[in-house]
Amino acid sequence: MTNPTEHALPANSIIESHEGEFGCTVMDLRKLMELRSADAINQINVHYGGVMNLCSRLKTNPVEGLSGNPADLEKRKQLFGQNLIPPKKPKTFLELVWEALQDVTLIILEIAAIISLVLSFYRPPGEENEQCGLAVTSPEDEGEAEAGWIEGAAILFSVIIVVLVTAFNDWSKEKQFRGLQNRIEKEQKFSVIRNGHIIQLPVAEIVVGDIAQIKYGDLLPADGILIQGNDLKIDESSLTGESDHVKKSLERDPMLLSGTHVMEGSGRMVVTAVGINSQTGIIFTLLGASEGEEEEKKKKAKTQDGVALEIQPLNSQEGIDNEEKEKKAAKLPKKEKSVLQGKLTRLAVQIGKAGLIMSAITVLILILYFVIDNFVIQRKPWLAECTPIYVQYFVKFFIIGITVLVVAVPEGLPLAVTISLAYSVKKMMKDNNLVRHLDACETMGNATAICSDKTGTLTMNRMTVVQAYIGETRYHQIPSPDVLVPKVLDLLVNGISINSAYTSKVLPPEKEGGLPRQVGNKTECALLGFVTDLKQDYHAVRSEVPEEKLYKVYTFNSVRKSMSTVIEKPRSGYRMYSKGASEIILRKCNRILDKKGEAVPFKNKDRDEMVRTVIEPMASEGLRTICIAYRDFNDGEPPWDNESEILTELTCIAVVGIEDPVRPEVPEAIAKCKRAGITVRMVTGDNINTARAIATKCGIVTPGDDFLCLEGKEFNRLIRNEKGEVEQEKLDKIWPKLRVLARSSPTDKHTLVKGIIDSTVGEQRQVVAVTGDGTNDGPALKKADVGFAMGIAGTDVAKEASDIILTDDNFTSIVKAVMWGRNVYDSISKFLQFQLTVNVVAVIVAFTGACITQDSPLKAVQMLWVNLIMDTFASLALATEPPTDSLLKRRPYGRNKPLISRTMMKNILGHAVYQLTVIFFLVFAGEKFFDIDSGRRAPLHSPPSQHYTIIFNTFVLMQLFNEINSRKIHGERNVFSGIFRNLIFCSVVLGTFVSQIIIVEFGGKPFSCTNLTLSQWFWCLFIGFGELLWGQVISTIPTQSLKFLKEAGHGTTKEEITKDAEGLDEIDHAEMELRRGQILWFRGLNRIQTQIKVVKAFHSSLHESIQKPKNQNSIHNFMTHPEFAIDEEGPRTPLLDEQEEETFEKVSKPGTRMLLSDGEVTPQANKNNNAVDCCQVQIVACHSDSPLHSLETSV
Repeated sequence: MTNPTEHALPANSIIESHEGEFGCTVMDLRKLMELRSADAINQINVHYGGVMNLCSRLKTNPVEGLSGNPADLEKRKQLFGQNLIPPKKPKTFLELVWEALQDVTLIILEIAAIISLVLSFYRPPGEENEQCGLAVTSPEDEGEAEAGWIEGAAILFSVIIVVLVTAFNDWSKEKQFRGLQNRIEKEQKFSVIRNGHIIQLPVAEIVVGDIAQIKYGDLLPADGILIQGNDLKIDESSLTGESDHVKKSLERDPMLLSGTHVMEGSGRMVVTAVGINSQTGIIFTLLGASEGEEEEKKKKAKTQDGVALEIQPLNSQEGIDNEEKEKKAAKLPKKEKSVLQGKLTRLAVQIGKAGLIMSAITVLILILYFVIDNFVIQRKPWLAECTPIYVQYFVKFFIIGITVLVVAVPEGLPLAVTISLAYSVKKMMKDNNLVRHLDACETMGNATAICSDKTGTLTMNRMTVVQAYIGETRYHQIPSPDVLVPKVLDLLVNGISINSAYTSKVLPPEKEGGLPRQVGNKTECALLGFVTDLKQDYHAVRSEVPEEKLYKVYTFNSVRKSMSTVIEKPRSGYRMYSKGASEIILRKCNRILDKKGEAVPFKNKDRDEMVRTVIEPMASEGLRTICIAYRDFNDGEPPWDNESEILTELTCIAVVGIEDPVRPEVPEAIAKCKRAGITVRMVTGDNINTARAIATKCGIVTPGDDFLCLEGKEFNRLIRNEKGEVEQEKLDKIWPKLRVLARSSPTDKHTLVKGIIDSTVGEQRQVVAVTGDGTNDGPALKKADVGFAMGIAGTDVAKEASDIILTDDNFTSIVKAVMWGRNVYDSISKFLQFQLTVNVVAVIVAFTGACITQDSPLKAVQMLWVNLIMDTFASLALATEPPTDSLLKRRPYGRNKPLISRTMMKNILGHAVYQLTVIFFLVFAGEKFFDIDSGRRAPLHSPPSQHYTIIFNTFVLMQLFNEINSRKIHGERNVFSGIFRNLIFCSVVLGTFVSQIIIVEFGGKPFSCTNLTLSQWFWCLFIGFGELLWGQVISTIPTQSLKFLKEAGHGTTKEEITKDAEGLDEIDHAEMELRRGQILWFRGLNRIQTQIKVVKAFHSSLHESIQKPKNQNSIHNFMTHPEFAIDEEGPRTPLLDEQEEETFEKVSKPGTRMLLSDGEVTPQANKNNNAVDCCQVQIVACHSDSPLHSLETSV
């Protein structure tokens, strides 16, 4: 993507010369889009002569749209910009290398290695002095002493390898993440009219002048002006912080802004601003999302009014880091970071602390032993010329200590998690799961409950009308048109064709003999298909009554559960067609058409009779029942805004039964969920009988179960107290048995999900996954531990709130996600079991070896090699195990299950005992066993011994064979099952083995190795192979009998969370572990600095705004003024004097919302200032006409 700075200057000059080509410039349109309601209408009418005139200036046709001519589109892109916001530059490889070098243990190692290097080149005068002792003296070893630099160089080389591997991993992770973002962006399409045809266009392709079709559930991709709208309501909270929905109409407020959500209605708009010129783009630019743009802004700001205005640079590294923290912190309201990450972080911190203590003790013991042995026992004097040699010893001890620390800290853990997640996410794409948030993949493995929609997820979302009740007759299949009275047929066809979104269509099949294609709302498509089956043409009706002629539309929403359209009758008066859920519409009917097509009275008893004889039988067959009705208004114009008066006294035309067959693969998938210990609940807006019938077909409920099927009303009655508040205890009595929630509103869904997540009944806390497709499902999707949005039927708003998008809308894909999630969890556990065995053994060997023989049996470079293979390669091998069906045959782990189970602890300790026994035997008796020279107590710079080479080789081979053992963590005996399905594992094990042969045979001095004979190799291999046999011995010991074993890596208990994380946006376990003093201290300083900045900014800005109150009409102007200040939502600073405080109170509304980079809106309620990292940028407009009174958004 091009950097905006390159475009900016030429674009401006083009605008000047092309002024005549289009009747307005980018800046004109930008200024226009900043106005609201009356001001905007006034500007459009006065300057542009109305919306239609503006369309002709932009050379577009309000009905046909643009021609789609490539040259014209390219010209528009050049003049008005492209519809994309340039992303922040990714970190370069060198930056990532620099970040990897910041690791404390690596820095310490580097320093130690450099000291070791420097000292090895320094030849002190006292070297020949016998009294300095312990230096190499034999003449043939003089050359070896010269090679003392090799160890330091090898350590540095190993550090470079580790750094490069880490940087490469980070780089590929970043690349994958960007690829994922691009894929999500490409998937986002929008309905645009070009050349008279409605086409789905990728959002980035939209240009100024396009005519866009907008409908319920859309996320607007660009700024525009309404040309025609039906009952349009927009949620602008992402821009203005106002939570009330804003009504949009040509007369009142036609301005539509990018990044806002369509909550009701439909319409068409002409696009007037795209990309960085749209309102969202302007904010992104100001937040430094595009760096070049920001630079330019700074230059402009400095020269404006001839005064040098200083602007806080938004793009300092600190700012970027904060921004990343912000994004993370703001992502999910009050959600734990992720179950696995929480457990891992706690475990890693505990291991790190233990390692630090061990390494400190090692260094201390080595130094004390050396000092006491030399100066106390042997009574040697400290000679000045011997000092460098003593220092060399101390450096060697220090390196050994650091090596212990390096091996103790499992830095492979984050790597294993990253590899495992990245691998899973890639593979999940093939299983139709597009993962938006990495940790959702692993959380899914812990899921204990799934709340699923019915339509489209459990069913095929291919709706067809199969039964009808027309003129007092129930037809079990679609009647022939001759049977129906022409008047009734006409009303029915018009009632369906006119009273449905004109974007819903039934198109001919793509292949011969296939099914017709349904485009748009599937229920409406079923009704339109019914019109076609009655041998009528809905296109003819629609061309007779085009969308512009519709007088008023009450669009479908979750509260109304119906849709009505009003048209003017040819002579006078109005006719309204309505359709909706049968029981809701029938309650509003007081007449019904009989056999002759005459309207006859329809009383309550008739309605009950009809429900009993028509609706319930249809519903019990799993059909969705829809009622079609109409009403005539003949005496003048009624009060259209008073819905309750309008939507009454209807005349029922017909009731139809729509079938949506259950997907054939769903019953099997639900049976798998039950076996895996996951409860599936159906939450639907459908009639309870329909819902129960479908639930039975799917296997969610089976006859004879004592499970509950409730309607939304009944559910609310049971869980709320007299005040109407939800009570957790009441909910806890309901949800464990609830399986079907019918006629439910999105609020009910949210209440249920929240109730299950917050509940503490049962042995473990629940982890809940939710599916949703509608705009109103947003809150429930956000609240859930994992939110699944539908890729095909889902609205943009639902996708925005979700963690995973199901690209095929199929329930079976959710089961696959569970399998992958569990696989991630198991992969991490396998890696942990392996890693911790290595850590325990290496640390104990280095520690005891150093204490007893003054030297670690495993040298620093060897330890680094072990660390590299055991961390990087093993994480690659064990984290890429493919999932098997056996994963679905056990119960979920849940939140509180520890990472390291007792079986794993048994394996870790069991294998550690075997390895330690072998190594200590080799250290203290190996030279006798192999009949070779002892390598113990070797002097400084002595050549590598066969003795210690055998120890190193055996150690590595034992790890290799133990890696095969680690493939199973639940005590299974066959550790080889499915090993050839994982090519990565096989290649890593073979690769490591070959590398080990090369290191031992040709590694020489740098690796402290020397050649081994064939028999010695066979012994090493035999001892390594013993690991597999020992593994079988361990698995025979029953875990239950080992009561003394403790589990490790627990999740956080609920009490700890609530105690530690009051007011956190996101509970980060690492912070809890590391926070306490230091972080609070830094934050305190940070906060004081910020508050001083704020006070200064307000002082200057308020004086300025008092002097020139009309100075900030535009969002850019007041951004370039100094009151664009950073204010953490902390307590208001007490330093403002009272008058200023009052002004500030009037000017800015209390912080309500935060705009995230991707348009998510998160309520901010920060109670505890210390625990939140969020700084918020408050942009305060002081002029009451200003478009945005208070715009709050996160940096």
